[in-house]
Amino acid sequence: MSLESTVAEGVIEQNLEQFLLVLSVSLSVATVSRIFPWFRKIPYTLLLVIVGLGLAFVQVRLVNLSPALILEIFLPPLLFEAAWNIRWRDLKRDLIPVSLFAVIGVVISVVGIAFAINKLTGFPLEIALLVGASLSATDPVSVIALFRELGADKRLQTLMEGESLFNDGVAVVAFSLLVGLPMGTEEFALSTTFARFCVFVGIGVGIGCLVGFGISFATQRFDLPLVEQSLTLVSAYGTYLIVEELGGSGVIGVVTVGLILGNFGSRIGMNPRTRLIVSEFWDFIAFFVNSIVFLLIGDQINFGRLEESLNLIAVTIGAVLLTRAIAIYSLGALSNGVAKSQIGWREQTVLWWGGLRGSVSIALALSVPVVLDGRQDIIDAVFGVVLFTLLVQGLTTQLLLQKLNLIGDQPLRQQYSEALARRVALKRVQDYLIEAAKNEEIDTEFARYQKQLVQVQVERIQGEIEELLNKHPQLQDLGMEQLREKMFDIEADTYAEFIRAGRLNERLSPLIQEILIKADESLVETGRG
Repeated sequence: MSLESTVAEGVIEQNLEQFLLVLSVSLSVATVSRIFPWFRKIPYTLLLVIVGLGLAFVQVRLVNLSPALILEIFLPPLLFEAAWNIRWRDLKRDLIPVSLFAVIGVVISVVGIAFAINKLTGFPLEIALLVGASLSATDPVSVIALFRELGADKRLQTLMEGESLFNDGVAVVAFSLLVGLPMGTEEFALSTTFARFCVFVGIGVGIGCLVGFGISFATQRFDLPLVEQSLTLVSAYGTYLIVEELGGSGVIGVVTVGLILGNFGSRIGMNPRTRLIVSEFWDFIAFFVNSIVFLLIGDQINFGRLEESLNLIAVTIGAVLLTRAIAIYSLGALSNGVAKSQIGWREQTVLWWGGLRGSVSIALALSVPVVLDGRQDIIDAVFGVVLFTLLVQGLTTQLLLQKLNLIGDQPLRQQYSEALARRVALKRVQDYLIEAAKNEEIDTEFARYQKQLVQVQVERIQGEIEELLNKHPQLQDLGMEQLREKMFDIEADTYAEFIRAGRLNERLSPLIQEILIKADESLVETGRG
């Protein structure tokens, strides 16, 4: 065996051991957080950061956190999972405020943070701009998980997650445009910068659409759940690598392909069972990757460096909070005035305080060229701000939701959904018993007896549903939402079935959705009249 192969095997073995160690610690934290009730009050990802900080404090380093590890391995699946699960109907309604927060908000953040650092600490403007660009990407994973657990308004989740999806891409593009300034390899010109920005975004959107629609139409021709699941994984990583190779924004590309496959491809090319399999697969991937990323964020903290840079970190934290407030409240007011978005001050306050920073910010800071003077200062400032937002803002978001009375009725909605599901399931059992008796598969009297037993439970559950609706009339809206989703699914599945059978050459446009939208608009106009 050659020396090179021996060394390579040793490196692989060491990397595998590190990976298993990180995974073991992450899963241990997940298990402990479920066993002990007190830990359930802390979002799982924040608990991982705290554990990572403990390991860093005792000088235990699990693995070196490189920008390539985050941007090329961890980021694509996280972006794809978020884009896959966000509903286009919800996002389209708030596309204007989301776009304002994600584009204009990033500009405000970069310029505001850079100006504050430059004036208050004396750091060169070029270095300060890199700090601002690194910290303009939000990472609200912990907050979104908290929203879902507490039953916060779904629209609030859409606003925060939609902004994060797009501003990650804008922040990465802004950083790419600015990183050459302090090294003298780039000169800032507004027209040139805008043109390059459009090229970055355009390539990402173009390749994302090409891959997304290509896979969507391809999966109409077959029904192989494991293949379709694998295609989504390949599309996430493949799109990112292809777009980056072509000089575009890989982040924008992954978000685009995720939105298309989650809202279009999964409807026309996947049956309900396949959609469920793919969604559960991506839930696991997101849990898996987040478990590693947030643990490593805490583990990489250098307490000595942070202590030496307290003045810079304090100024940067203040600038981040101030520029975030300016962006959210001013752009929220603009959106309310122009697009009638009706985003209240309470929701805007949560969007402001919930704008955490995380893995993307750290990856950008670590990717600053080593030869650049001030690189370590950039890293220290970014790590300090990320730590503050995760531990201070992240751990107080629940209290803020309670104070603003924005915690929803998620336990009640879950109880109602479970009752509806049980009623459907039991009625299907009854239908099976009737059909089996007709086909003489089972004894008629036995089938009748079993059907009566099931009917007793159906009546009990029906009474529970009626009682819930009488006490909480707002649950009727949930039932209507689920009914509409089922109608959309049936229509899309029917078209896909005709295409797979060769009876249609292309997908028909959704008719039921258009009818329901027009009906809603008609009701609104009638109400105004």
